[in-house]
Amino acid sequence: MRGTSRASLVAAQGQWSPVLREAGPQALTLGQELFALVDALDASGSLRRTLADPSIEADAKAGLVGRLLDGADPRTVEVAQVLVRSRWSADADLTEAVERLALLAVLATAESDGALERVEDELFRITRALAGQREVRRYLLEPSYPAQARGELVDTLLGGRAAPVTAVVARRAAVAPRGRRYVTTLLHVVDLIAELRSRQVATVTTASPLSATQTTRLTDLVGRALGRPVQLNVVVDEDVVGGLRVQSGPDVIDATVLARLADARRQLAG
Repeated sequence: MRGTSRASLVAAQGQWSPVLREAGPQALTLGQELFALVDALDASGSLRRTLADPSIEADAKAGLVGRLLDGADPRTVEVAQVLVRSRWSADADLTEAVERLALLAVLATAESDGALERVEDELFRITRALAGQREVRRYLLEPSYPAQARGELVDTLLGGRAAPVTAVVARRAAVAPRGRRYVTTLLHVVDLIAELRSRQVATVTTASPLSATQTTRLTDLVGRALGRPVQLNVVVDEDVVGGLRVQSGPDVIDATVLARLADARRQLAG
């Protein structure tokens, strides 16, 4: 998200943050209501285009979203109206902004309970547990499987042991994948938590576990490359033939054998 859309998101998030701090545990309800709006936007291209159309009067769009959220918390309605009154470079950016504010609301609940670090750790543990479970990952992404069944699978995997917010985020990623891989969605939330905690997370994917010395050395190298301290999360993936892949937000350093082979094929094809 760039330009006009980015500016609109930053402004809306600036208004949303103090609301969430005041809401405390009630922020979970606000997040769930915004998730419902995300689902409505994803289900209707015409609705999405209407609410993001700069040629339609802002008050008319605000009235429409108010009717859509009839019965919702006034704070949810207000921030949704702020979003639809804003300008967006693409209608998809509006949906992404609503989803981000929904996630921030859910995470604010964990923050108010002092459980944000636990949620971050649990989400990352889920991604590691799924590294060698290709069929499970496929099931969680496959749109032909009922959303309810995907959600129940996540409930089974968690076994009631995760923090409430972890369960909400993990289930949401399965029920409404929005075209993204399950692990990708969870890692996105981990990055968002790191942002809230004023840290940067780098995820390293490697074919075999790293030693403590290797992890320390790589953490230092990545931190210097990014210009700030990082938390290094290591994912072991048997599909990586060799080397490693480092990702921090949109920045990717890919030095795996598979990446080098792909580069070679592209050069040959060219």
